[in-house]
Amino acid sequence: MLDRRSFILAAGAGLCTAGVGSTSLGQQGAGKVVLYTSNNTEVVQSALDVIRKRIPDLRVEQVTGGTGTLMKRVEAEATSPGGDVFWSGGFGTLGAYVRHFESYRSPEIAAIPQNLQGPGGLWTGTNVHIMLIMANKSRAGGASLPKSWTDLFDPRWKGKVAMTDPNNSSFTYITVYALLQRFGVDGLRKLAANLVITGTTGQTNKGVSDGEYALGITSEAAAYEYVAAEQPDISLIYPAEGAVLSPEGMVLIKGARNPDAARRLYDAFLSKEVQEAVLKTTYRRPSRVDIKVSSIVKLPDMVDIALLDVDQSAASQDREELLKVWNTIVADARR
Repeated sequence: MLDRRSFILAAGAGLCTAGVGSTSLGQQGAGKVVLYTSNNTEVVQSALDVIRKRIPDLRVEQVTGGTGTLMKRVEAEATSPGGDVFWSGGFGTLGAYVRHFESYRSPEIAAIPQNLQGPGGLWTGTNVHIMLIMANKSRAGGASLPKSWTDLFDPRWKGKVAMTDPNNSSFTYITVYALLQRFGVDGLRKLAANLVITGTTGQTNKGVSDGEYALGITSEAAAYEYVAAEQPDISLIYPAEGAVLSPEGMVLIKGARNPDAARRLYDAFLSKEVQEAVLKTTYRRPSRVDIKVSSIVKLPDMVDIALLDVDQSAASQDREELLKVWNTIVADARR
């Protein structure tokens, strides 16, 4: 189970061992690697800018798409893989495709908590998302902004809360899973009655930013972009019961054509230099415990955030069943 306490305890241990076995980004003869990525252009570019300077011989070819789409592509290409590395997807989604992943334990994992490492080295966490509430106070109509998840159950927020479809977003899926565990089916029904379901995270965030919605259930990094851009009406609400920790992971694709280059890219994505660069430019929390977030951006450190407990393994196993429950709840709420 990946909770606040285990993350913090691991962080304390990791600060002492982060340098052990660290891989230099300057390795030679890296070659070509095909990267399947569902990350947005800015995230990928900020990482590759660092990697290209440190490993100039590494030639990275990108194939972009949604996490679900790319995972299905990996599955379809199982007998003749077209990609070498996939970056990145929520643990709950990755768990459904483990038979297509190659086990690998990077030297960089000394700085990464055990709970952010997949079973048998099948994936490694690269970033940690905090799922919370993004608010636009000018759209709230003078009403007090919510302080908790249960505040979102109030009928006064009907039609004013946006959330990305968990069938499309692995991070929203983990959020729905966590809320089901905490508030039960009845809580999900109350939430669904107030929601506007969007197709993408970008639609959710832009909708709140533009004032189409007062509130959005989204990731801390995505919401903070609007705060960092000095949009005064936008704020981040860390729910009193606990925000939801939603890590994203990276995998080596089984049978990849360029395994050595793939491992070098994998190591680079986990390096301190790359994770700090991604944090600075896109506000994504690193998986490494030797990076102090609050010293780089104006976000709280993990120790200061209350989190709901989420069993990532169980969430992965229960994905199909939970989505059926959720889709039924949403259909009933629309009647």
